[in-house]
Amino acid sequence: MTLVQSILTKNPCYTAGRKITVRGLMLHSVGCPQSSAEAFIRNWNRSDFKSACVHAFIDGNDGTVHQTLPWDHRGWHCGASGNNTHIGVEMCEPACIRYTGGSTFTCSDLATARAVARTTYQAAVELFAMLCQQFSLDPLADGVILSHREGHGRGIASNHGDPEHLWTQLGLSYTMDGFRADVKAALTASEKRLDNDPADWSREAVSWATENRLLLGDTDGDLMLRSPLTREQFCVMLKRYHDHFNTR
Repeated sequence: MTLVQSILTKNPCYTAGRKITVRGLMLHSVGCPQSSAEAFIRNWNRSDFKSACVHAFIDGNDGTVHQTLPWDHRGWHCGASGNNTHIGVEMCEPACIRYTGGSTFTCSDLATARAVARTTYQAAVELFAMLCQQFSLDPLADGVILSHREGHGRGIASNHGDPEHLWTQLGLSYTMDGFRADVKAALTASEKRLDNDPADWSREAVSWATENRLLLGDTDGDLMLRSPLTREQFCVMLKRYHDHFNTR
């Protein structure tokens, strides 16, 4: 995932400076045929743009995530109380669709439209996994990850059908339950990678311990560097140390 800061410093939502305690994440799609995140950033970064402001846009062409508000800033993304608890992220939509009324649209290039939707979906999974890790959120817990449509069903967002309307009409199999599961899988994979990546201050010691087979990790090769050490594990490592340096 490529994450760039494109903070909307001129938008009245940003200048209002209100903060929230992040309780969840809300997934949106922009509701118009525009795949470029930068087009929204140019339009929204104005002092007279008082209608909306979100925390990030995901570009439909390459999946770049443009962060447009600090994550703990109160956004104007869902039109109701969800603004007080949830980070709002907008996925850009294919340029080859045309809305005919409400959330219904036609599509002139299905293959291209599906490619855009897949690109934004995958980037959203990675972004939401990162945010869940940053704010200690469980992506499978009730109400933590919601679509705009689901937020409306809970009474915390205005009446919109995104992003499910986009996935359904493009014939994609994506669902919010599947999205939450994908975020959970990405978060688990990320945590495993982090547990094998020592901090700079411990890197030399960890390298020495693994090279001398004092620190082996589990059967999957996870060193569990940030997991608590039990007395049993300590005894095993102590014996390895004794055996290694007394048989040389």
